[in-house]
Amino acid sequence: MAGIAEIDGLAVAVVGTEKGHSTTDLVAHNFGMPQPEGYRKAMRVMSLAARLGLPVVTLIDTPGAYPGREAEERGQASAIAHAIQRMSALSTPVIAVITGEGGSGGALALAVADRVLVAENGVFSVISPEACSSILWNDTQAAAEAARALGLNAPWLLRLGIVDAVVPEPLGGSQADHLAAGNLLRQAVLEALRPLVSLPAAQLIRARRSRFRRFGQAAVAAPTHIAPPQPRERQEEKAV
Repeated sequence: MAGIAEIDGLAVAVVGTEKGHSTTDLVAHNFGMPQPEGYRKAMRVMSLAARLGLPVVTLIDTPGAYPGREAEERGQASAIAHAIQRMSALSTPVIAVITGEGGSGGALALAVADRVLVAENGVFSVISPEACSSILWNDTQAAAEAARALGLNAPWLLRLGIVDAVVPEPLGGSQADHLAAGNLLRQAVLEALRPLVSLPAAQLIRARRSRFRRFGQAAVAAPTHIAPPQPRERQEEKAV
């Protein structure tokens, strides 16, 4: 979804992914995995916002871009690359919010922002723990260890400097009280956005690019060390 909105009297362009909750909704929304056309639509709205001088707010909840053959044939990788490139050069303030799941380049394509926020129970990672475990050991049994090492939850993302703030959620999570969750999100977005609206475009772009180039430079200890899982045969022997 993408369009023009208003937050407390401030006009903004909003771009968001949608997963749905029921099985019917999930299927209808492709489980929140954008197609290349979705990224191109997002870029059109962001380009319009830049021309009109409107800040951009992105709301991200996706396991990643749709990886199907049809999407690749229609230029999925190119669409993601162009989205990242375009966002890095937008001449207007950009706030990105990980409202639930932020997975891989599909999420990053909407998160090249001046300020990146994450919901208290949200996650943001280059890869899912299951995929990480599968790639490293051809097995998903170390997914829990991989998740700890990836540092993908809100406290670690803040400590690592990947996000700039954590958006609190109501007791029981955002799904427990949509109105309260919306108010908390509104406050967090406005708090992040207000200092940016008066900055010159050149300063915004320079700081935004510098922000992402700093990733990985922070002297922070790794969350945990992943020990390779034992072969299944050995585990079965112990069980016997």
